Amino acid sequence: MMIHIVSVLLLLLVSIPAWAGMTLDGRAEQGGLLLGRVEPGATIRLDGKNVPVDGAGRFLIGFGRDAASEAGLEIRHADGGVESRTLAIAPRAWIEQRIEGLPQAKAAPNPVAQARIRAEAATVAALRERVSLDDGFVGGLIRPADGPISGVFGSRRVYNGAPGAPHSGLDIAAPLGAPVRTAAAGTVILAAPDLFLTGRTVMVDHGLGLITSYAHLSRIDVAEGEHVAAGQHLGAIGASGLATGPHLHFGVSWQDRRLDPETVLAVLPGR
Repeated sequence: MMIHIVSVLLLLLVSIPAWAGMTLDGRAEQGGLLLGRVEPGATIRLDGKNVPVDGAGRFLIGFGRDAASEAGLEIRHADGGVESRTLAIAPRAWIEQRIEGLPQAKAAPNPVAQARIRAEAATVAALRERVSLDDGFVGGLIRPADGPISGVFGSRRVYNGAPGAPHSGLDIAAPLGAPVRTAAAGTVILAAPDLFLTGRTVMVDHGLGLITSYAHLSRIDVAEGEHVAAGQHLGAIGASGLATGPHLHFGVSWQDRRLDPETVLAVLPGR
């Protein structure tokens, strides 16, 4: 009996410091983001998929708009120990937003346009699969434009009376030509002059799967491959693509999951 008790105590001494050495900060909710840290050399898996971890042991975890109520987190420590945890994901209620006055060719694209949309979506998806170990996210994110919020993340969109895909970002209304800033330091991975839905579009990689996007621009002032600083001007407010007026569609994603920019700005506040 004494040997059994000692064995249990030894197991507790091994496992408790391992969990105590891992931190998770942020919001485990639909559209939310967690910032975590483990000892260098550890690896993380979320629902069986690898999570990028940098040399300092930092990692990010994002949850999509329709994330399930639970997610499985597995930590494989540098010493070979493996631990598992179930994360509870809080649900959210989504509003409906009706948008009228869109050009019908944009609101209800024909088969040729639909093929173009699929091709452009595949290009963007491929970019999101390339995970870098940049650390631009460490300095936090700032709001990329000034103006009132005209559209929120997750809303059920109805375009000209027809249901559309849920809104995947934050819309900031501003005058045509107003400046758009980079939310955080990173590398420009897309500077597209004319995507069907989002018009002039820029995407910036901030590391560990975190990417921001800036859509409907009237002008692009950065180039693909360029390293940009937080707050650097990258373009100007416009109404290109699927838009009824000048505004910025600001998107944030973690790998293939769209996140709520307002939540990310709260979890990773810029300096």
